[in-house]
Parts: sequence; C-alpha cells; structure tokens
Amino acid sequence: MHIPTPEQSAAAAAFPTGSHLVIQAGAGTGKTTTLAMLARTARRQGRSGRYIAFNRAVARHAARTFPAEVSCGTAHALAYTAVGRRYQARMNAPRQAGWRTGAALGIDEDMTVRIGARKMTNKALSYTVLRTVTRFCQSADSKIAPHHVPPLRGAESAPLHAQLADLVLTYARRAWADLQHPDRGVVRFEHDHYLKMWALRAPVIPADFLLLDEAQDTNPVVEQVFTAQRDHAQLVLVGDSAQAIYGWRGARDVMTGFDGRQLSLSRSFRFGPALAAEANRWLTIVGAPIRLTGSPLLETELRTVHAPEAILCRTNVGAMVEVIRQLEAGRRVALAGGGEALSALARAAYDLEAGRRTVHPELMLFETWADLREYAEFDPAGRDLLPLTELVDEHGTEALLHALDRLSSEGSAEVTVSTAHRAKGREWASVRIADDFTGPDDLDESDGEGTPLPGPIDLDEARLAYVAVTRARSLLDIGGLSWINSHPSGDPPLPGPHPTAGSPQNGRRKGQSTPAKEG
Repeated sequence: MHIPTPEQSAAAAAFPTGSHLVIQAGAGTGKTTTLAMLARTARRQGRSGRYIAFNRAVARHAARTFPAEVSCGTAHALAYTAVGRRYQARMNAPRQAGWRTGAALGIDEDMTVRIGARKMTNKALSYTVLRTVTRFCQSADSKIAPHHVPPLRGAESAPLHAQLADLVLTYARRAWADLQHPDRGVVRFEHDHYLKMWALRAPVIPADFLLLDEAQDTNPVVEQVFTAQRDHAQLVLVGDSAQAIYGWRGARDVMTGFDGRQLSLSRSFRFGPALAAEANRWLTIVGAPIRLTGSPLLETELRTVHAPEAILCRTNVGAMVEVIRQLEAGRRVALAGGGEALSALARAAYDLEAGRRTVHPELMLFETWADLREYAEFDPAGRDLLPLTELVDEHGTEALLHALDRLSSEGSAEVTVSTAHRAKGREWASVRIADDFTGPDDLDESDGEGTPLPGPIDLDEARLAYVAVTRARSLLDIGGLSWINSHPSGDPPLPGPHPTAGSPQNGRRKGQSTPAKEG
C-alpha cells in the first residue's frame, strides 16, 4: 500500500460527508486506487453502493480492488437485469446484412434516392436507418428526431442532411416500434436497445452511493439515469475533462457544470516531470481545471524515438499508413483493437476501385474511386481521407489487404499501432506520435515579415493530443504534434532544450477541419 497523496486523502475525507463529488483525475494519477479508498470508507460506515464503469473489463478490474459492499458493473448490466433479459431470444438471433433488415422494414431492394449530387442505394439507406436508431438509444431524448440521423460523407450541409432525415425517419421509427416485441421482430436486438428502454422507464437504482467512472465520456442516456438518482444516493463523478474525446459520437462531459464539491488528483504515477510539463501545455490550451505534477522518482524524456513500442495516430487512415510503413521496415506490427476497422476500410476502397458501391459508413455515398479522390483533394471536409487515396494509389488495395493479413498479436509484436482513441486508458514505455496529427490552418493574416499567422487550435484536437502524449512512461517522441513548439498557444515551452522530436511534420496542412475521430 502506497502512502496516499494529500489530494487522495482529501477525497477520502470528503466522501463520508455524503456530499456529491466531482473528482478530476489527470492521466496516471491513481484514480482506481482513490476510488478503492472511498469504497473502504463506505464499508466502515456500513454503506453499500455501486461502481459504474465504461466497459466490463474495467468493471472486472475494479471488482478485484473494491470491497464486496460495492457492486461493480456497467450501465448495460443494470439495464439487462431490469429489462434486457426479456429480449434474450432476440439478441441471439443470427446476424444478417443490413439491407435485408431494411427490406423487411419496407426499403425496396432496387431503391435509389438522390441526396443532392449523390445517389443513395437501398443498402446505404438501410445502414443509416439502423445507425439512427442507435444514436437515438444513446441520447436522452424520448422520441427519434432529425438530429439522430448521422451526417454522411459527401452530404454534410444542413439542407442535404434535412433531406436525408426526411427519408430516414419513417423507417427508423418503424424499426424502433419493431424492437418493442420481446419474442419477434425483424431488427436484430442490440445491447443499446434495452439500455434505452430501461432509461425511458425512469429507473431508481438502489444504492447509498454511486461512483461513475470515465464521467467525461458519458452517453446522454446514462447521464440521464445517473443524475436522476441524486435525491436518494450520493453521486461521485470521476474522470478527466481534458480526456473528453468522444463528443463526435454523442458522449458528453457530465463533470463540467455538475453541482457537487470539486476535487482533483494531479500527481501522476505514470511519468516524470518533463512529460507532465508537456501535458500541461495541452491542459492549458483546453482550459482544464487541473495541471499535472510528474513523479520525481520517474524520468521521462522527450526526444526522437526510432523504434517505439507504440505509434499513436489521429485516424484509422493514419493508422493504416503507419502499419504499411512499419511492415516495410521489417518490424512485427500489431494493431490495437485488431485490424477489422482497417480491413473494412481497405475493402471499401477495393470495391470503389472496382466500380462497385460500398456500404462502409465513411464511403457509402461515393459511386467511384475517382469520386472519392476528388472529394478528398478538394473538399475540406474530406481532407483527412487524402492519405487513404494516396496510399491506395501508391500500393493498391490488394497490397493493403495483404499487409493487414500480416499483423501480429500485441504479445509478439515489436510495435503496436493505435489510434489515440483506442489508446485511451493504456500506456507504453515509449511512444511516438504519428504525423497525421497536423496543426490548425494558417490565418489569412500575416506577421510583419509576411509569414502567415497560425490559426486557433481546435479544442477537440487538443484533448486528443493530451490523451496521446500521456500514454508514455519513459520516452515520448511528439512527432506529428511538434508544430505546437512554434504555435503561440504552445508557450511556455518545456524547461531546458525543447527538442523537435520525431518526423519533420512541423507545418500545418490546409483543410484540416474535420472533427477528431477514428474514421
């Protein structure tokens, strides 16, 4: 048992008062250890509670740490006990292609609809209908509405989205009605469906206190249920507002603005002072409520790393580029989370090259490879797909698929490639930031010497950068984030010589305006 820090002791002292708490826990600051301290305090008080985790793996880990008086699980587990078990027969139904489900909902197999300049097939429409239902289930809304319809590549404008919503909503509402039957239906029943049904019942969770982990990335449906318990249970929200990186898929930082006592954990046990200083640059940019202190017992260097344990990318496309590079360099490569997402993207590119439409959500509105290439080159919303088109044009999709088949397991790999999103919650001894983390656009204004002034840093991008740089324990190569060294918001610099680490990706690329997401 380590000696608690003053901040951990302060949290343990505040918890027995019964006040609602918000604990801002920076990267590597002993969040789980602190929660276990609170749980042991509750046991001495004779109180029982629940710990609600983001996923089952985290919940299982917590269960090994917390006393028996604290039940550890997910919001889905609570919803399954109350509602989901009635739908078990439907959840075991065989999977089928989305277009078959769409056909059962009334979408004709030969249907083609024009959305602006693009055509939407029955397969793309069926996918969009099912995705709309999922987005509704993750929301706090009581009815399916136009804003639940996902924006599609190539049809991002408000008029085109309104046209899409008019088409999709009828079928989406039909799908939701189909899901209400426990024993029959055409839509495959998923876990998010019973979670939403449970939330719509305004459930009461029996507990003296509730600990919500990763509260900065909470789906609105879970937030709705959790905050509704505050009249009978003590609520403790734990997380890191600066790591709120899933807003693009509907998650919300419920810690900011929550009415409760504000506490913090800022002493990192993962890395040393130099990396804490680098992390604090990004925390300053996003206006985070905490700044980190590195462990004086650990030494973390910021410098060029030629053979890192992990390479962190901004997007799936960037990860594909890095996988190819590392394989060509003769290294054994693993991909965090597996290669399914990249393989699906490569197969979608293969179909477009062959003149076939694809149902991949990123590419399904494009009819040909040339259509996609034009979008990537000339539309700012598609500029993050440019590395994919360049990679395919250089290597061909068959070579990409063959490369992905050569991936190793993480246990046997020399390097793990990951998106920053998938790297969240993980750490490696040495990390390099990939070069698809490009800086903001230059402004149209110039300084006195005619040099264009850098534009403001997108806060979503800065949060993702903070997550990425705090995954390292011993060595960090900031690589594609080294543009921060010459950006006005990057001040103050690190103490001592500040290296321009890694790849020479210090410039900014015009058109980098899409949200920080994996796709």
